[in-house]
Amino acid sequence: MKKYIDTGKKDTRSGFGAGLEELGKTNENVVALCADLIGSLKMDAFIENNPERFFQIGIAEANMIGIAAGLTIGGKIPFTGTFANFSTGRVYDQIRQSVAYSGKNVKICASHAGLTLGEDGATHQILEDIGLMKMLPGMTVINTCDYNQTKAATIAIADHDGPVYLRFGRPKVANFTPEDQKFEVGKAILLQEGTDVTIVATGHLVWEALKAAESLNEQGISAEVINIHTIKPLDDEAILASVKKTGCVVTAEEHNILGGLGESVSRVLTQHSPTPQEFIATNDTFGESGTPDQLMEKYGLNADSITKAALKVIKRK
Repeated sequence: MKKYIDTGKKDTRSGFGAGLEELGKTNENVVALCADLIGSLKMDAFIENNPERFFQIGIAEANMIGIAAGLTIGGKIPFTGTFANFSTGRVYDQIRQSVAYSGKNVKICASHAGLTLGEDGATHQILEDIGLMKMLPGMTVINTCDYNQTKAATIAIADHDGPVYLRFGRPKVANFTPEDQKFEVGKAILLQEGTDVTIVATGHLVWEALKAAESLNEQGISAEVINIHTIKPLDDEAILASVKKTGCVVTAEEHNILGGLGESVSRVLTQHSPTPQEFIATNDTFGESGTPDQLMEKYGLNADSITKAALKVIKRK
């Protein structure tokens, strides 16, 4: 069984900041906009090196999206930055009308997503953003798992033509993917080969899926783990190839069970290969205030819950 090593916990938002800093050096068309959260989005280095390519919009997220859409007309590649709740729910009309409808090349970069925002509570913990964004025609939706992958994704989406929603988080989490990785939009990553159950995970749940696979291995169960960093377009072929071997699947995400990765996987399976599936996600609920670890435990978004779901779905084969 392949072992993955946490090289040191880092927050994924810092991966975004590092990727944006790199783009500031290599792509003169990249510009950045922020809604009064420079420090939280880790945009400081980009601003210091490229002050003329940064626009502080203030607490006016809808205006930020409109300005970003306009900047694309002049050939710029705007990266907008604020919390995931404000990046999507607060400005959905502007994204739909000004960005998605006309296919504008805007990169909507959203930090502090999901329950792991922690103590800020339900008003800031958006758990429906993936669903909102994936339903917009032409919108690419990316949810990265660690610092290195977030940095690589940030750099890669500058070369992707069209609107992108890039989702990442606040807490320090395991950093285990290669530092020199090449990020391919829409291409799933097979982390662990297995024959008994497929675990398809995204974002912070990828590391938890790997821990679950270790636990299952100790029980004599071979788990295949797939890192789905791009939820739309989904890598249908990777999912179907895996369930053909294993015959069952667990999906794991820090998002509402309605509208997220799990439902996207269900669609693929229903159309091509009906397969028993269990879901690790929040169950049609808002979050609450607490530490990230407390909340992930309470809402069952961890390795233990994934392990139990795997044992359950195997019995359904």
